[in-house]
Amino acid sequence: MKLYISVDMEGITGLPDASYVDSSKHNYARGRKLMTDEVNYVIESAISNQASEILVNDSHSKMNNLLVEDLYPDAQLITGDVKPFSMMQGLDSSWDGAIFLGYHARAAQPGVMSHSMTFGVRNFYIDDVAVGELGLNAYLAGYYEVPILMVAGDDRVADEAEQLIPNIVTAVVKESISRSAVKTLTPKKAGVLLQSKTEKAIHNLSSAKPLTPPASPTLRIEFANYGQAEWASLMPGTVLEPNSTTVAFKAKDILEAYQAMLVMTELAMRTTFN
Repeated sequence: MKLYISVDMEGITGLPDASYVDSSKHNYARGRKLMTDEVNYVIESAISNQASEILVNDSHSKMNNLLVEDLYPDAQLITGDVKPFSMMQGLDSSWDGAIFLGYHARAAQPGVMSHSMTFGVRNFYIDDVAVGELGLNAYLAGYYEVPILMVAGDDRVADEAEQLIPNIVTAVVKESISRSAVKTLTPKKAGVLLQSKTEKAIHNLSSAKPLTPPASPTLRIEFANYGQAEWASLMPGTVLEPNSTTVAFKAKDILEAYQAMLVMTELAMRTTFN
Protein backbone atom coordinates (compact mmCIF):
# COMPACT_ATOMS: atom_id res chain seq x y z
CA MET A 1 0.00 0.00 0.00
CA LYS A 2 1.22 3.46 -0.96
CA LEU A 3 0.36 6.13 1.63
CA TYR A 4 0.58 9.90 1.16
CA ILE A 5 0.81 12.20 4.21
CA SER A 6 0.23 15.98 4.05
CA VAL A 7 1.47 17.62 7.25
CA ASP A 8 0.39 21.06 8.42
CA MET A 9 1.48 22.55 11.74
CA GLU A 10 -1.34 24.39 13.50
CA GLY A 11 -3.10 21.14 14.42
CA ILE A 12 -0.06 19.43 15.95
CA THR A 13 -0.33 18.29 19.57
CA GLY A 14 0.36 20.96 22.18
CA LEU A 15 0.61 23.94 19.81
CA PRO A 16 -1.76 26.74 20.93
CA ASP A 17 -0.60 29.85 19.07
CA ALA A 18 1.58 31.37 16.38
CA SER A 19 4.72 31.39 18.52
CA TYR A 20 5.05 27.66 17.67
CA VAL A 21 4.40 27.84 13.92
CA ASP A 22 6.11 31.08 12.86
CA SER A 23 9.83 30.66 12.14
CA SER A 24 10.56 34.11 13.59
CA LYS A 25 9.00 33.29 17.00
CA HIS A 26 10.57 31.90 20.14
CA ASN A 27 8.71 28.56 20.32
CA TYR A 28 9.18 27.57 16.67
CA ALA A 29 12.04 25.12 17.31
CA ARG A 30 9.84 23.28 19.81
CA GLY A 31 7.00 23.23 17.28
CA ARG A 32 9.22 21.68 14.59
CA LYS A 33 10.30 18.91 16.95
CA LEU A 34 6.74 18.12 18.01
CA MET A 35 5.65 18.15 14.36
CA THR A 36 8.39 15.72 13.32
CA ASP A 37 7.70 13.38 16.24
CA GLU A 38 4.00 13.33 15.34
CA VAL A 39 4.70 12.38 11.73
CA ASN A 40 6.95 9.57 12.94
CA TYR A 41 4.18 8.06 15.07
CA VAL A 42 1.95 7.87 11.99
CA ILE A 43 4.71 6.50 9.74
CA GLU A 44 5.64 3.77 12.22
CA SER A 45 2.04 2.66 12.55
CA ALA A 46 1.52 2.71 8.79
CA ILE A 47 4.59 0.55 8.18
CA SER A 48 3.42 -1.88 10.87
CA ASN A 49 0.13 -2.12 8.98
CA GLN A 50 1.51 -3.03 5.55
CA ALA A 51 2.32 0.35 4.03
CA SER A 52 5.10 -0.32 1.53
CA GLU A 53 5.77 3.27 0.45
CA ILE A 54 5.21 6.52 2.34
CA LEU A 55 5.58 10.05 0.99
CA VAL A 56 5.43 12.97 3.44
CA ASN A 57 4.72 16.47 2.12
CA ASP A 58 5.64 19.34 4.47
CA SER A 59 2.60 21.60 4.03
CA HIS A 60 3.06 24.51 6.44
CA SER A 61 4.10 28.06 5.51
CA LYS A 62 7.46 27.85 3.67
CA MET A 63 7.06 24.07 3.82
CA ASN A 64 10.53 23.41 5.22
CA ASN A 65 9.63 22.75 8.86
CA LEU A 66 10.09 19.00 9.30
CA LEU A 67 13.47 17.88 10.63
CA VAL A 68 14.58 15.49 7.89
CA GLU A 69 17.46 14.21 10.01
CA ASP A 70 14.95 12.96 12.59
CA LEU A 71 12.34 11.62 10.17
CA TYR A 72 11.61 7.89 10.16
CA PRO A 73 14.11 6.51 7.61
CA ASP A 74 11.68 4.48 5.51
CA ALA A 75 9.70 7.54 4.41
CA GLN A 76 10.47 10.11 1.72
CA LEU A 77 9.97 13.84 2.22
CA ILE A 78 8.93 16.73 -0.04
CA THR A 79 10.18 19.95 1.51
CA GLY A 80 10.42 23.63 0.52
CA ASP A 81 8.50 25.83 -1.90
CA VAL A 82 7.45 26.90 -4.53
CA LYS A 83 5.41 23.75 -5.25
CA PRO A 84 2.92 23.69 -8.14
CA PHE A 85 0.35 21.94 -5.94
CA SER A 86 1.45 23.24 -2.54
CA MET A 87 0.01 21.12 0.29
CA MET A 88 -0.75 18.25 -2.12
CA GLN A 89 2.49 18.17 -4.10
CA GLY A 90 3.46 14.68 -5.22
CA LEU A 91 -0.03 13.19 -5.11
CA ASP A 92 -1.34 11.33 -8.14
CA SER A 93 -3.52 8.32 -8.92
CA SER A 94 -0.81 5.84 -7.91
CA TRP A 95 -1.45 6.43 -4.19
CA ASP A 96 -3.90 4.20 -2.31
CA GLY A 97 -4.83 6.67 0.40
CA ALA A 98 -3.90 9.94 2.09
CA ILE A 99 -3.67 11.20 5.66
CA PHE A 100 -3.93 14.85 6.71
CA LEU A 101 -1.91 15.47 9.86
CA GLY A 102 -1.69 18.66 11.95
CA TYR A 103 -4.67 20.24 10.14
CA HIS A 104 -6.87 23.09 11.42
CA ALA A 105 -10.34 24.55 10.89
CA ARG A 106 -11.14 26.83 7.99
CA ALA A 107 -11.19 30.63 8.12
CA ALA A 108 -13.88 32.44 10.11
CA GLN A 109 -14.64 29.30 12.12
CA PRO A 110 -13.85 28.40 15.73
CA GLY A 111 -10.65 26.44 16.20
CA VAL A 112 -7.04 26.95 17.15
CA MET A 113 -5.27 29.20 14.61
CA SER A 114 -8.15 28.73 12.15
CA HIS A 115 -7.54 30.16 8.67
CA SER A 116 -7.59 29.23 4.98
CA MET A 117 -4.14 29.40 3.34
CA THR A 118 -3.60 33.09 4.20
CA PHE A 119 -5.11 35.42 6.75
CA GLY A 120 -6.54 37.54 3.93
CA VAL A 121 -9.16 34.88 3.10
CA ARG A 122 -12.59 34.82 4.74
CA ASN A 123 -14.04 31.97 2.69
CA PHE A 124 -13.25 29.59 -0.15
CA TYR A 125 -16.09 28.07 -2.16
CA ILE A 126 -16.04 25.25 -4.68
CA ASP A 127 -19.33 25.89 -6.45
CA ASP A 128 -21.60 26.42 -3.42
CA VAL A 129 -19.59 24.37 -0.90
CA ALA A 130 -17.63 26.37 1.68
CA VAL A 131 -14.23 24.76 2.20
CA GLY A 132 -10.89 25.40 3.83
CA GLU A 133 -7.52 23.85 3.22
CA LEU A 134 -8.87 20.46 4.23
CA GLY A 135 -11.71 20.61 1.71
CA LEU A 136 -9.62 21.91 -1.18
CA ASN A 137 -6.97 19.27 -0.57
CA ALA A 138 -9.55 16.49 -0.26
CA TYR A 139 -11.16 17.54 -3.55
CA LEU A 140 -7.76 17.51 -5.27
CA ALA A 141 -7.14 13.99 -3.93
CA GLY A 142 -10.61 13.04 -5.18
CA TYR A 143 -9.64 14.11 -8.70
CA TYR A 144 -7.11 11.27 -8.60
CA GLU A 145 -9.63 8.96 -6.87
CA VAL A 146 -7.48 8.87 -3.74
CA PRO A 147 -9.51 8.69 -0.50
CA ILE A 148 -8.62 10.65 2.62
CA LEU A 149 -8.25 7.97 5.29
CA MET A 150 -7.62 10.10 8.38
CA VAL A 151 -7.57 13.73 9.52
CA ALA A 152 -5.71 14.65 12.72
CA GLY A 153 -5.76 17.97 14.56
CA ASP A 154 -8.05 19.77 16.98
CA ASP A 155 -11.70 18.97 17.64
CA ARG A 156 -12.93 21.66 15.24
CA VAL A 157 -11.10 20.31 12.21
CA ALA A 158 -12.35 16.84 13.11
CA ASP A 159 -15.93 18.17 12.99
CA GLU A 160 -15.22 19.80 9.63
CA ALA A 161 -13.77 16.57 8.23
CA GLU A 162 -16.68 14.44 9.43
CA GLN A 163 -19.20 16.79 7.80
CA LEU A 164 -17.35 16.77 4.47
CA ILE A 165 -15.79 13.33 3.97
CA PRO A 166 -17.70 10.03 4.21
CA ASN A 167 -16.26 7.32 6.49
CA ILE A 168 -13.37 9.50 7.63
CA VAL A 169 -11.32 8.54 10.69
CA THR A 170 -10.43 11.52 12.86
CA ALA A 171 -7.80 11.85 15.59
CA VAL A 172 -8.41 14.69 18.06
CA VAL A 173 -5.13 15.54 19.78
CA LYS A 174 -6.36 18.78 21.37
CA GLU A 175 -9.57 20.68 22.05
CA SER A 176 -9.92 24.34 21.13
CA ILE A 177 -10.71 26.69 24.02
CA SER A 178 -10.19 29.78 21.87
CA ARG A 179 -8.29 30.58 18.70
CA SER A 180 -5.07 30.68 20.73
CA ALA A 181 -5.68 28.30 23.66
CA VAL A 182 -6.20 24.54 23.80
CA LYS A 183 -6.64 21.63 26.14
CA THR A 184 -4.14 19.15 24.76
CA LEU A 185 -2.96 15.60 25.13
CA THR A 186 0.69 15.14 25.96
CA PRO A 187 2.81 14.21 22.94
CA LYS A 188 3.31 10.62 24.07
CA LYS A 189 -0.39 10.14 24.74
CA ALA A 190 -1.19 11.69 21.36
CA GLY A 191 1.31 9.32 19.78
CA VAL A 192 -0.58 6.32 21.12
CA LEU A 193 -3.84 7.76 19.79
CA LEU A 194 -2.37 8.55 16.37
CA GLN A 195 -0.91 5.08 16.00
CA SER A 196 -4.23 3.49 16.91
CA LYS A 197 -6.19 5.75 14.56
CA THR A 198 -3.71 5.19 11.72
CA GLU A 199 -4.15 1.44 12.09
CA LYS A 200 -7.93 1.86 12.05
CA ALA A 201 -7.78 4.14 8.99
CA ILE A 202 -5.68 1.67 7.01
CA HIS A 203 -7.97 -1.20 7.94
CA ASN A 204 -10.91 0.91 6.72
CA LEU A 205 -9.30 1.47 3.32
CA SER A 206 -11.79 -0.74 1.49
CA SER A 207 -14.73 1.37 2.72
CA ALA A 208 -13.10 4.78 2.24
CA LYS A 209 -14.46 6.86 -0.64
CA PRO A 210 -12.76 9.76 -2.45
CA LEU A 211 -14.34 13.20 -2.21
CA THR A 212 -15.24 13.65 -5.88
CA PRO A 213 -14.88 17.27 -7.08
CA PRO A 214 -17.24 18.96 -9.56
CA ALA A 215 -16.19 18.39 -13.17
CA SER A 216 -15.83 22.12 -14.00
CA PRO A 217 -15.86 23.92 -10.66
CA THR A 218 -16.26 27.60 -9.98
CA LEU A 219 -13.76 28.76 -7.37
CA ARG A 220 -14.91 31.76 -5.35
CA ILE A 221 -12.68 33.48 -2.81
CA GLU A 222 -14.04 36.03 -0.36
CA PHE A 223 -11.21 38.27 0.82
CA ALA A 224 -10.91 40.32 3.98
CA ASN A 225 -10.69 43.67 2.20
CA TYR A 226 -11.33 45.19 -1.19
CA GLY A 227 -7.66 45.81 -1.98
CA GLN A 228 -6.95 42.11 -1.71
CA ALA A 229 -9.85 41.35 -4.06
CA GLU A 230 -8.55 43.95 -6.54
CA TRP A 231 -5.14 42.33 -6.65
CA ALA A 232 -6.58 38.81 -7.00
CA SER A 233 -8.84 39.90 -9.84
CA LEU A 234 -5.80 40.83 -11.93
CA MET A 235 -5.38 37.13 -12.73
CA PRO A 236 -6.80 36.49 -16.22
CA GLY A 237 -10.17 34.75 -16.23
CA THR A 238 -11.32 36.08 -12.86
CA VAL A 239 -14.39 38.17 -12.10
CA LEU A 240 -14.63 40.55 -9.15
CA GLU A 241 -18.24 40.25 -8.05
CA PRO A 242 -20.07 43.61 -7.75
CA ASN A 243 -20.16 45.35 -4.36
CA SER A 244 -18.19 42.59 -2.67
CA THR A 245 -14.69 41.33 -1.89
CA THR A 246 -15.34 38.02 -3.67
CA VAL A 247 -13.43 36.98 -6.79
CA ALA A 248 -14.70 34.11 -8.97
CA PHE A 249 -12.88 31.87 -11.43
CA LYS A 250 -14.46 29.21 -13.64
CA ALA A 251 -11.97 26.34 -13.88
CA LYS A 252 -11.75 23.47 -16.33
CA ASP A 253 -11.09 21.06 -13.42
CA ILE A 254 -10.13 21.06 -9.75
CA LEU A 255 -6.42 21.10 -10.61
CA GLU A 256 -6.82 24.42 -12.39
CA ALA A 257 -9.01 25.73 -9.57
CA TYR A 258 -6.37 24.77 -7.01
CA GLN A 259 -3.57 26.54 -8.85
CA ALA A 260 -5.83 29.56 -9.42
CA MET A 261 -6.36 29.69 -5.65
CA LEU A 262 -2.60 29.74 -5.10
CA VAL A 263 -2.07 32.58 -7.58
CA MET A 264 -5.02 34.64 -6.33
CA THR A 265 -4.05 34.38 -2.67
CA GLU A 266 -0.44 35.28 -3.42
CA LEU A 267 -1.54 38.33 -5.40
CA ALA A 268 -3.95 39.35 -2.64
CA MET A 269 -1.22 39.37 -0.03
CA ARG A 270 0.44 42.28 -1.84
CA THR A 271 -2.06 44.37 0.11
CA THR A 272 -0.48 44.57 3.56
CA PHE A 273 -3.09 46.57 5.49
CA ASN A 274 -6.75 45.99 6.31
